[in-house]
Amino acid sequence: MDYKDYYKTLGVSKTASEGEIKTAYRKLARRYHPDVNKDPQAEDKFKEVNEAYQVLSDPEKRKKYDQFGSEWQRYQSSGGQPGGFDWGRWQQAPQGGQPGYRTVSQEEFNDMFGGLGGFSDFFNTLFGQGGFGGATTYSRSSGASQRAARSAQSMEHEVEITLEEAYSGTKRMLQFEGGRKIEASIPAGVNTGSKVRLSGQAGGADLFLKIKVLPHAIFTRKGNDLTITVPVDLYTAILGGEASVETLGKPVRLTIPEGTDTGKTIRLKGLGMPDLKKAGEYGDLYARIEVHVPKHLTPAEKDKFREIRNMRQA
Repeated sequence: MDYKDYYKTLGVSKTASEGEIKTAYRKLARRYHPDVNKDPQAEDKFKEVNEAYQVLSDPEKRKKYDQFGSEWQRYQSSGGQPGGFDWGRWQQAPQGGQPGYRTVSQEEFNDMFGGLGGFSDFFNTLFGQGGFGGATTYSRSSGASQRAARSAQSMEHEVEITLEEAYSGTKRMLQFEGGRKIEASIPAGVNTGSKVRLSGQAGGADLFLKIKVLPHAIFTRKGNDLTITVPVDLYTAILGGEASVETLGKPVRLTIPEGTDTGKTIRLKGLGMPDLKKAGEYGDLYARIEVHVPKHLTPAEKDKFREIRNMRQA
């Protein structure tokens, strides 16, 4: 199994801040997004960038990845070969269950539904397989797993989705032996902790897909509300004007009142996340203004600012 250098993938240093990682991700994601870049290799590169960001943007995943990287480097420095490295101690441990549920271990889940795909083997070894990357295959090879499923009150397994998928709703396909397929619909508005029930699909018991919404590069979510930082130049902040604001739909134009300070938050009603329980209702989008001061002023420009300052002080 190959070691993945996520820092190299995003082009950042190992001491990069959260902001630097986010900026690098946004730049690369735009460059390699399959809807924009028609190069046949762009989709693979986009997946690599996304995988790297999922690890480095999550403090717990990043900490574990850094610890693993240090041990891997020591192992290589000592002359060790990849085939002899002890991967077992780094594998993701099963998560604990909740009353009334039995959490399926990764081994059991793979026995029941096959490999999940989506992320690399390296990612899946360290962090577990968080979702169905496409159609998966049901296997009858493990009788013990099927018996455990039948005897369980219910089972759950974590599925990772993007914020865009949570906004619009999405689907995950399970394909069983014999060609039978189940398409699990994940409704719009789900949040981390939401559960999608697949009745009787875990060997007679119910399978619950426990949703985890991944961190987003530009939006922060709280309930059904979203927050985004909107950069505004100094002149617009002083004189007023407009700024473009990204949403999970299409960009909108935001009116900036004159004299707007950094940190001012403007509410855009109904542009947040859909309400899971109330069809047609949405949360709000909060645009936090970030005023950008011009850099590299010419002497003439500096004189103008001094002139304005003197006028204000007179």
